Amino acid sequence: MGRLDPTDDTNFYDTPRLVTHIDERAIESLTEYYREEFMQVYNKKQAKIDILDLCSSWISHFPTDMQDKYGLTVGIGMNEEELLQNKQLYMHYVQDLNKTPLLSQFEDDSFDIVTNVVSVDYLVKPKEIFQEIHRVLRPGGCALMSFSNRCFPSKAISMWLQADDIGRLSIVGSYYHYAADWKSIEALDVKIPPVDTPKRPSMQDIMSNPSKAFAWASTAGAVAKMNSGDPLFVVKGTK
Repeated sequence: MGRLDPTDDTNFYDTPRLVTHIDERAIESLTEYYREEFMQVYNKKQAKIDILDLCSSWISHFPTDMQDKYGLTVGIGMNEEELLQNKQLYMHYVQDLNKTPLLSQFEDDSFDIVTNVVSVDYLVKPKEIFQEIHRVLRPGGCALMSFSNRCFPSKAISMWLQADDIGRLSIVGSYYHYAADWKSIEALDVKIPPVDTPKRPSMQDIMSNPSKAFAWASTAGAVAKMNSGDPLFVVKGTK
């Protein structure tokens, strides 16, 4: 798959980036979505859940209050320093999935959940990777591919840059469809619903207490910023 920058990804990711790539509201939305999915799998399994985080970094956005429900948490990423900073991983591997898409270090049916956060757009061998995701998932397990509208344009595949949100959902859905026989494939908007803008004080209230106008303007501005932040989508495949 074509990219603006086809050079070795190892060079691009050589310097650790200890930053988040989506805004706080989108991160909150993802963590809450994970909570729902993780609890559903945990309740069905009645045992600790094993998770594989692909294209992992220094943070995985898993709910921190569910640590007692996690079994093996494994990350695969591009930068050793970033992975060492991730306290939610039990173990990790440095692996360029665009060079080595096979997850040969894992046996069949090894994980209950596979996650990938805002990185599916960088995969140049998606069919091979999604075949491997299906292989390492246990029956009934799920893969959760999340993305927003941000990316490193030079490293995203060309058709991703040309697509809108619906097109990108279709791209990821096709990765699942053509890679393996999934029980179900779902396209989801998981962004937390918008926050209501506070009621504007009346002119009488403002005249009697001007500070109410400043308080309202500050709060309304914060709400508007929150509601206009990064979108967040997930394409979920269940084995």
